[in-house]
Amino acid sequence: MSVQPGWYVDPADTETRRYWDGEGWLGAPIPVDATPPDGPPPAEPPPAPVTPAAPAASTTPDSTTGAPGWSPQQGPPPGYGPQPGQGPGWGPQAGPPGWGPQGGPPGWTPPGAPPGWAPPAGHPGWPGRPPEPRPHGLRLAGYGRRLVARLIDFGLVFALNVVVNGWFVWRWAQEWAPYWQEVFRRASRGDTSADGLPLPSEQANSLLVAILLIATALWLAYEVPTMASGGQTVGKRVMRIRAVPMAADQPLGVRRALSRWSTLGLPTLLWYCAGLGLVLQLVDALSPLFDHPLRQALHDKRAQTVVVEVPQHTVTAPSNDRNQPPGDTP
Repeated sequence: MSVQPGWYVDPADTETRRYWDGEGWLGAPIPVDATPPDGPPPAEPPPAPVTPAAPAASTTPDSTTGAPGWSPQQGPPPGYGPQPGQGPGWGPQAGPPGWGPQGGPPGWTPPGAPPGWAPPAGHPGWPGRPPEPRPHGLRLAGYGRRLVARLIDFGLVFALNVVVNGWFVWRWAQEWAPYWQEVFRRASRGDTSADGLPLPSEQANSLLVAILLIATALWLAYEVPTMASGGQTVGKRVMRIRAVPMAADQPLGVRRALSRWSTLGLPTLLWYCAGLGLVLQLVDALSPLFDHPLRQALHDKRAQTVVVEVPQHTVTAPSNDRNQPPGDTP
């Protein structure tokens, strides 16, 4: 699958951002925290022709065109010509402005790379998958983390419903109890007729509407304020993930948080319609599995947000100079 054209963090240098035109990097890189322009970068001016420099004067009698102390009978001087693993004329001097390793020859290793270095998986120009976007330099949250965070939040909202909505649920169950008792009694005798079943009163429908309204309001009050201020519910804090706008790494705000929640939370009211709301919520919950490359759920797409991992900040403990023996203090 090809990556759509746009500005992405360069996997070879995560401090820069470059434009991907669908087939390769285009133009020079810009700092990762800079705001990229709309569309591709402007065309770069052609490089000025290079005038060959005059050969340096020989410093020794036997050096006519080579290094000091070199004579043609000794063969080419050290470092002359293509090095091992390089084709004729290979090197940065033959590349366009902004040249980088994305088109390097097989076996190429960047200067200063540690032993066993390999190109990052998915780097354009190398075998593998396309590069994974890193919104604002942060890794996208995996589906497993998002699912566990959502289950934690559902558990907390369910506990709130037990406290606030418990009496309404109990009254609704009492309205339907005679009906189901008669159905099970007839089923035990092999009777499948529905004639004369005790139906619940009209109050059962009113109770169901009240239950769904209260459940939706509790979910709204639980999720929207915390997401608006910090992009995290309790579940997301536990799993170290948060939602951020695609435009900038900043709080969602009430409008964006409400837009994000309503796509997933409002269908709760449609549970009354033969469970239609539950089907819509299930589709929304599974949608990140099929969205690439940003793994956005339907509510993320509506609010233009992405869910990223929260980086761990390591705190260095203050040193205790009193525990150092004399003479060890720098």
